Amino acid sequence: MSLGPSFEIDQAELTEIFSRLQPYLPPHLQRVEPRPGGYGLRYVLAPVTGREPQPTEPTTHEDPKLRHVQEKDDEREYWLRLKAGVVLADIYRQARDEWRIAAYVADLRDVVQDGPVLWAAYQDAAKALTAAYAYLRTPQAAAEWPSALSRLLDAQDHVQQAADAFDVRALDIARVRDEHLYADIGHDAAMEAAGYPEASGWHITDARLYHETRYSEWCTPPLAEQVRRLIAQQEEHVAKISRLSGTAG
Repeated sequence: MSLGPSFEIDQAELTEIFSRLQPYLPPHLQRVEPRPGGYGLRYVLAPVTGREPQPTEPTTHEDPKLRHVQEKDDEREYWLRLKAGVVLADIYRQARDEWRIAAYVADLRDVVQDGPVLWAAYQDAAKALTAAYAYLRTPQAAAEWPSALSRLLDAQDHVQQAADAFDVRALDIARVRDEHLYADIGHDAAMEAAGYPEASGWHITDARLYHETRYSEWCTPPLAEQVRRLIAQQEEHVAKISRLSGTAG
């Protein structure tokens, strides 16, 4: 079996290595087996919750069966101990990677809370706003223009409030995403693992942007800012109609 371009390990060496490494192995290591194709080893670890302490590779420098020896003094022991170090490092690297993913998912479960409800409320409000704005273009709206405008204003208020409420939760989620930047899992996949596959459609931007008041043209602003811009466009359009139609007060 190969441990990389410079290391080959036979079964006898593997048995001896794991005998020496036994006191240092993570307790949730279940088994070790050759990878398909014979290149490298596959380490199977029991699932973790992410609430355990992060796995930390222990030192073996003082272990008489694992500490460094000079190749010139004992070639067999030199290579055996070097391979043991590579194996131990690989196991803990995988353990850390799996723990980071689990910790990310666990933190998302903690902060999402009413996120689905808030997003659904925003979507309902956005649909109502779209309908109220579209109604202004119908002949029926002309007969009740003040009432139609009043309903539009109510819809704008509702969607702005819904966007503001969702952004509070979105900021919490964005902060967790930043905290787990180095977890080997994408945000959508982490949200799905946390139980929210629908969250791929949620509007969540960079955490730093939720406290900004000015936005670069290259960034994606928070939901509330996008709604504010939409409302401003609608109001500008309605004001222009009023001016051109002579209905402006």
